Amino acid sequence: MLTRARFRKLALSLDGVTEVPHLARTAFRTRRAIIATLPPDGRSANLKLNLELQATVVAAAPHAFSPVPGGWGRLGYTTVDLQVVTEAVLVSALKEAHWLASAPPPRKKAKKPRP
Repeated sequence: MLTRARFRKLALSLDGVTEVPHLARTAFRTRRAIIATLPPDGRSANLKLNLELQATVVAAAPHAFSPVPGGWGRLGYTTVDLQVVTEAVLVSALKEAHWLASAPPPRKKAKKPRP
């Protein structure tokens, strides 16, 4: 079982991550994007993953990870149950979320001029 304090320490240990308020939650973000949110009760957290990674973690540890219900889950937002996830598995997922949020956005292709 991971506590709210331990999750916070793990998230803030990642390079360039800061803690900011986000609605009724605490958010952990890079300069570019939020990587995770933590509700006040600290029983779960939400990570921002891509869909491929989300599918991988849910398949590998369905007792610990699940897509956020509705449209948010279809965008890669993933709930992690801090009561059952191991620290090693959580750290791995947090590092992936951090990497995704730290990578530069893909370049847009130049539009071809119309004939």
